Amino acid sequence: MPGLLRGVARTAVVAGTATAVSNRVNRRQQGRWAAQQAPQAPPPAPASYAEPPAAPPASDMSSKIEQLKQLGELKTQGVLTEAEFEEQKRRLLEA
Repeated sequence: MPGLLRGVARTAVVAGTATAVSNRVNRRQQGRWAAQQAPQAPPPAPASYAEPPAAPPASDMSSKIEQLKQLGELKTQGVLTEAEFEEQKRRLLEA
């Protein structure tokens, strides 16, 4: 009987060690995959795509407010830098 218990205990230790190693390898591999996917994010859009639509002929305040909101959203999304945002805002308010 002691030999049987020793064999069961040894099997349990080996199985536990194998599970721990397998989980560690899996975590490391997923970390590597996540690191590889991060640099593959799409590049930021060029500034030419970030320009707001041309102001309508009538300088209606509600349309300017709407365009300012759109500019703010573009800045929040990271499409516009702070300098580009300020330039577009200046153009919009001067029109």
